[in-house]
Amino acid sequence: MSITAFTTIETGRLRLRHFMDADLAPFMAYRNDPEVARYQSWEGISESEARTFVQEQMKAQPGAPGQWFQIAVELKETGVLVGDCALKIEEHDERQAEIGYTLARAYQGQGIASEAVRCVLEYAFVTLGLHRVIAITDCENAASIALLERLGLRREGHFHQNVWFKGKWGDEYLYAMVQEEWLILRRDSSG
Repeated sequence: MSITAFTTIETGRLRLRHFMDADLAPFMAYRNDPEVARYQSWEGISESEARTFVQEQMKAQPGAPGQWFQIAVELKETGVLVGDCALKIEEHDERQAEIGYTLARAYQGQGIASEAVRCVLEYAFVTLGLHRVIAITDCENAASIALLERLGLRREGHFHQNVWFKGKWGDEYLYAMVQEEWLILRRDSSG
């Protein structure tokens, strides 16, 4: 894997960048929204936890095996933080990673998550040169399942009652894609 310092990536509507101090309030707002947290491992975040998170992510760079690198997703038109994407290089094989994503409720259902995750996949496969990227989602999270399938990830696993999640056993799907598949999709969509 080739480690290149992360700076900023832009799409038509979005700017993917490091977190900054001004992100604290919108970050806390969506992290404390029960509907946004519904399929996440967290329930909410305190102000001190959020402040620490933002400070850590302001300086973070991708590539530390086993550690999540969170990328702020900003709407270019307004400059407002609307969510975040995450990338974690696998601890035992730095050619593989896991991605995750969270979007404020007001910005869901507009294709913003697809645009952001597509951008993170491009970064992972092209800039970092990763071989394989996975995503794990709750089997009840229809929006996340649709997003991953729309982007071309393949469902490789169905884990039955594999996680104790918010007071009950939960099921998860594992989705994956390898670099070669991404490059073919990328070529086919541009030509």
